[in-house]
Amino acid sequence: MRVSSGVPGFDELVEGGLLTDRLYVVSGPPGSGKTTFCSQFITQGAKEGESCLYVTMHETKTELMQDMSGYEFGFDRAVQSDAVQFLNLVTENGKRTITQFGSEGGLTNRLVAYIRQNDIQRVVIDSTMLLQHFMNDVSDEITGFLSALKQTEATTLLISEMTDPSSYSDEHYLAHGVIFFHNFLEGGSMTRGIQVIKMRGTAIDCDIRKIQFSDRGLQVVPDEKVES
Repeated sequence: MRVSSGVPGFDELVEGGLLTDRLYVVSGPPGSGKTTFCSQFITQGAKEGESCLYVTMHETKTELMQDMSGYEFGFDRAVQSDAVQFLNLVTENGKRTITQFGSEGGLTNRLVAYIRQNDIQRVVIDSTMLLQHFMNDVSDEITGFLSALKQTEATTLLISEMTDPSSYSDEHYLAHGVIFFHNFLEGGSMTRGIQVIKMRGTAIDCDIRKIQFSDRGLQVVPDEKVES
């Protein structure tokens, strides 16, 4: 079973959508489109009546809504609806919320319990870089964190600040899929692209496809390849 990403043109690259109940890593340099992609993913889930969770460790709901306010894909309506729960783990309210789901096992057990008890179907976690605030040793604990997320019945997007597509870390090996965003200067102008590096259970070609931003948000041009 597959679900739509909510990003025009992307589903064509992955046989019609993302396989459900799996963990995907969305990587790339700052400003390349990761947050917009994930916001469209959450918005699509809300439109389809799915229960969604957006977990952040550095941005408030208001700030994220402001960031997405220039687009018309409906993120503001989605995050204010009953379909989407927003959890900022560094605010007092966020800390109180997550603490209700146990006192043992740290962030991993609490977040997994939150997802399961609320029957969450789509999750965005932003981002791996900020997990250091909740883990004593990220290199040791990240494996258990990702493995636990994979055991939930949620389709999860984990944002990673990886900037080199040839330099992999634990989350890329453990995830079911890896989506990489590119932005680089070429001929004096910025070239943007998206590349599906890994996608278990799905036929992919790993070519970089052109992306563009409009009032509708991020869009993939599946028939236009980018030479890096």
